[in-house]
Order: sequence, then structure tokens, then C-alpha cells
Amino acid sequence: MTDDREQLQNTPIGVFDSGVGGLTVVREIIRQIPNEKIVYFGDTARVPYGSKSKDTVTKYSKQIVRFLKTQNVKAVVVACNTASAYALDEIEKEIDIPIIGVVKPGAKVAAETTRNGKIGVIATEGTINSQIYSTYIKKINENINVIGKACPLFVPLVEEGLLVDPVTDEIAMRYLSELIDRDIDTLILGCTHYPLIRSTIGKIMGENVALVNPAYETARGLKELLEREDLLNKKEAGLGENKYRFFVSDGAEKFKRFANSVLKYGILSAKTINIEEYSVKK
Repeated sequence: MTDDREQLQNTPIGVFDSGVGGLTVVREIIRQIPNEKIVYFGDTARVPYGSKSKDTVTKYSKQIVRFLKTQNVKAVVVACNTASAYALDEIEKEIDIPIIGVVKPGAKVAAETTRNGKIGVIATEGTINSQIYSTYIKKINENINVIGKACPLFVPLVEEGLLVDPVTDEIAMRYLSELIDRDIDTLILGCTHYPLIRSTIGKIMGENVALVNPAYETARGLKELLEREDLLNKKEAGLGENKYRFFVSDGAEKFKRFANSVLKYGILSAKTINIEEYSVKK
């Protein structure tokens, strides 16, 4: 029985996102629970998710989870705010392993952080339209005012590597000026791409606005979940063991270059797969 439990603990965590943004979650998992193995899937052929319908995002998410299950993962992290908002509840009903999204951990910390009861959320159109952050925050404290702002151009800017660029500065100023006018004191980076331009956002918002990074909070939540379920890996990976594996639906070389700039430990390969092969059976 002990051997079986150790074997299960030594299996990887599955992490997925619409593209490269979920690498910010992977980075936090590596920092906070370094023994864990990771299988990452970035849906680079179909990014962005934020402008797509709930049905489409749910269909894509189910395909990806089906693929991750073939990789013998012990838990799944939905490292995409749009997919967490649209698909998490449906996926939860269909799988028999623990799953965690990025929305609840960020919402909880934001509600605990605000001093004046005014929280801003920047995210994709899908996440903002779902009102999911507002829903979770209001459950914690119904008196908090949540102001959402869709920032659809941030994802393509990040995907193109324009992390420090006058174009990104200009777009950010246009998006964020509305939130500055609303006197928020806490801002949720409600898309996993956004921590990659955190310095730009922080500079514009000013030092009196606390930035909440759901990627960081999700890794904390994942560690607690694994401890609770007795799934935490207690063994360090052996020499030459394939600890981190990366899969994409398109553009593996471009993904690999970007991933190396985010994770900075040397990704040897990213494999392209046909994710449509994992369509949910009727």
C-alpha cells in the first residue's frame, strides 16, 4: 500500500493554458513545491481563449484534460482564468482526480488585501463577462466593490514577447486609467499572461495599489491540496529524470524560446500534438 502511495505521489501534475501564460503558474509551482513533476500543455494553435464562447472554451478544456489524463497526472491545474471561469465546474464533474483553477485563490487574497473595499480586475473579455471574480469576492464580503476591465490586447502583446516596449506601455495606460479614476487599492492580474508585464502595470498603477498575482496564490493552493490529499511528492527527481515535459498544439520552437525566457532553467524540447484527437466522445 505504501509503495502504491509513493508511486502515485511521484506522478506529475498536469497544467494547461491557452498559450504561454500558464508558465507563470509553472514557475510558481517549481519555486514553491520543487519536488513535483509537471506536464504542461499550451494551446498555442487556438490562443486566445478570452474572446471565445463558453461552449468553445469548455470543449477545448475537456480535450486538454483528456490528453493530460493519458500522461498519468495525479492532479490538474487550470492555469487559465477564462477556462477556470467557463469550464472548471464541468470538468470537475467528469474527472476522478483533484483539480484547481486560478480564480478562487486570487479572489480570496484580494478580498483579504483591500483596505477601501474597491478591487479592480483586469482580464480577458471572457473572464470579465463571466463575472466570476466578482461572484467569489462577494461571497467573502458582499460590501466590496469589484470593477472589471477587459484588456484583450495584453495576451497577444505577451505572446509576441513585447514585455518591455513603448507599445505595451501605451496600451496599458489606456486600459488602466479607468481603474485609477475609480480609486481602487487592489488589482487582480486576472489572466496568467499578465504577471509577465507586472512591472509595467505596477508602474502605471502606483505603489498604493496592491497587485494580486493568482499564479502565486494558485501554487500555494495546489500545495495545500496535495498535502490534504496525501499526494505531495516527497522524493527529489533522479539525475536525468524527465521532470518537466511540455506540449503545445502549434509552434513548438517559438514556445520553447519563450518558455526558456520565463522559466530560465533550460527547456530541452516542446512537443506538438494534435489536440483535436482528444475530442470528448458523445
